[in-house]
Amino acid sequence: METTFTTSTDKDPLAAKDLHCKAQLIEETKKGSELEMSFSVVAALVVVAAAAASLWTWRIVKYVWIKPKMLESHLRRQGLAGTPYTPLVGDIKRNVDMMMEARSKLINITDDITPRLLPLALKMFNSHGRSFFIWIGPVPAIMITNPEQIKEVFNKIYDFEKAATFPLFRLLAGGLASYKGDKWANHRRIINPAFHQEKIKNMVPPFYNCCSEVVCQWEKLVPDKETPCEVDVWPWLVNLTADVISHTAFGSSYKEGQRIFQLQGELAELVAQAFKKSYIPGLRFYPTKSNRRIKVIDREIDTILRGLVSKREKAKEAGEAVNNDLLGILLESNSEESQRNGMSVEEVMKECKLFYFAGQETTSVLLVWTMVLLSYHQDWQVKAREEVMQTLGGNNTKPDIDSLSNLKVMTMIFNEVLRLYPPVAQLKRAVNKEMKLGELTLPAGVQVYIPTALVHRDPELWGDDAAEFNPERFRDGLSKATKNQVSFFPFGWGPRICIGQSFALLEAKMAMALILQRFSFELSPSYVHAPQTVMTTRPQFGAHLILHKL
Repeated sequence: METTFTTSTDKDPLAAKDLHCKAQLIEETKKGSELEMSFSVVAALVVVAAAAASLWTWRIVKYVWIKPKMLESHLRRQGLAGTPYTPLVGDIKRNVDMMMEARSKLINITDDITPRLLPLALKMFNSHGRSFFIWIGPVPAIMITNPEQIKEVFNKIYDFEKAATFPLFRLLAGGLASYKGDKWANHRRIINPAFHQEKIKNMVPPFYNCCSEVVCQWEKLVPDKETPCEVDVWPWLVNLTADVISHTAFGSSYKEGQRIFQLQGELAELVAQAFKKSYIPGLRFYPTKSNRRIKVIDREIDTILRGLVSKREKAKEAGEAVNNDLLGILLESNSEESQRNGMSVEEVMKECKLFYFAGQETTSVLLVWTMVLLSYHQDWQVKAREEVMQTLGGNNTKPDIDSLSNLKVMTMIFNEVLRLYPPVAQLKRAVNKEMKLGELTLPAGVQVYIPTALVHRDPELWGDDAAEFNPERFRDGLSKATKNQVSFFPFGWGPRICIGQSFALLEAKMAMALILQRFSFELSPSYVHAPQTVMTTRPQFGAHLILHKL
């Protein structure tokens, strides 16, 4: 017998309908809860996004307007004059426009070059006196030209720290030049042995060989004593100083060093082009053609340097003698410090890049302006040549460090060239906490700028002939010339003075001694006097001179 089971819903259609409605209600309630939850999440996200947007808006407004205006008010209350603040860009565009206008005009070799290097600072100096401020973007830059204040800034390296540089510039001159505080002190201690006088003495032979090679090539260009030749000496001097640093920094690996020079030359041009554009944070990461090329160059330089360092370390492990070049001395000094606080391979590579850039740039611009000014001031060229002939002898004499050190007239000439044409037009320091500077109280967030080109030509510090080329002012030494004031600092001053100063001056003396032994020179009719800042003070259109064989 078949048994049939039935439910209450089967028997009662109304009950089934009621159950269905309840299920539908539960489902709709569930969907409503999910929808309500979704709305809650969206609302929460909107609130978070709005809060984040408000926070970033506040930060931007504070960075672009509120903080600059607070700093400006603080400075003006102390009686400091300054330019009116333009949001975000500050005085950058104004300064560039003034510089471009100055560069559009021809000048004579006796004219002041400061309008071409620091036009806005010069205008403010002439109208507002020794201390004032301008704007580097939203940051007030306080220009100081008082020797006592300059001395204080240079001496207090932990209070007035090295200011951050343009990010791309650190690819060329990072390392010791950009570090501050204890890291700077540690690196300086490790690098110091490479620039001791005894070590530099060992570099005189490569100085001579590189300089002699250039002079011999010039002799081939000038057929005889009766037939002078026009030569743009600027590219020759650039290659000469690069060759010197390639040999002295990397020894037998100088060919790799020459490749680094070629790459850094291209990199410097790309960085210089970037300087001319408005600075926008993060723009350097955008994959433009120049940015991609910068990355490729930087990677190749790193690959070469890493290979050189690795090769030296393997040679040391194999018991080979330490190379007596800058890299060898640096690695040896670093190994002695490694137990305490030595440099990493990457940090060693950064110092090598700095050797190359700073060592090559500083000496090349010193040599080119020396030759230009001696071409114009023939009386001083004669005096320098007479001293070289008396101290070193004829053109077959090989100078040594002692004879080069005895070139007093040459030293006077170099000092005067560095005074009128400093390699770097201005130096800057950051103020990260409230500081007293003379009678001024500087708030955190400002920067202090020391306009070298202005101070070096200041009539109050140098006399009525401050704009004239007069090496005689240095006859009795720097102290007498500066009246014991900090008014001459082409290589910086104080604890952070350029570590390679002696290296650069000795190399320059070697080059000029060999040139003066073999040639007299004068300005070519095609020479155009156009100093400009491209990281250092370079001749915009080269240096076309007429060489006469002696």
